[in-house]
Amino acid sequence: MRRLLWLLLALPLAFAPAARAQIGDTTYRLADPAQEARARELGKGLRCLVCQNQSIEDSDAALARDLRRIVREQIAQGASDEQVIRFVHERYGDFVLLRPPVNAFTLLLWGTPALALLGGLLVIWRARRRAAGIGDTELSEAERARLAALQDSPRP
Repeated sequence: MRRLLWLLLALPLAFAPAARAQIGDTTYRLADPAQEARARELGKGLRCLVCQNQSIEDSDAALARDLRRIVREQIAQGASDEQVIRFVHERYGDFVLLRPPVNAFTLLLWGTPALALLGGLLVIWRARRRAAGIGDTELSEAERARLAALQDSPRP
C-alpha cells in the first residue's frame, strides 16, 4: 500500500520536465498576430542546428526554441525580415539557412557527387579500354619461346 501511495505521489514529478519545457516554449509569443505570423514564416526558412533537416518552427530541440525566441525578439524590436535573417545567419553561418546562398562553396558541395560519378565512369571506361587493348598486342619471339617452354614443362 505504501508503495502505491509513493508511486502516486511521484507520478506528477515524472511529467514535470516535459510540462515545463512546453510551457516555456508557448509563453513567448508575440502579441501582434501579424508579427507572430511573420516570425513563424521566417522560422520555416531557418534550419534547426540539432535536427538538421527540420525548420526551427517544426523542431522541439532546445536550440530551436532559443532560435525561435531570438527571431521573435528581433521582430519585436522592429527588424525587417532581411535584418532578422542576416542577424541569425551572421551568428550561425550558411548551415542555419534551409536555402543557403549560391556561392563557390555551395556549388562545390552540390557538384561533388556529380564529379565523383563522372570520375568513376572515367576510371571504368579507361580500365575497359586497357583490358580490351591487352588481348590485341602481339608477343615478341622471346615471349613466344618462353610461353611454349612453360606450356611444355611438366606440372607438379
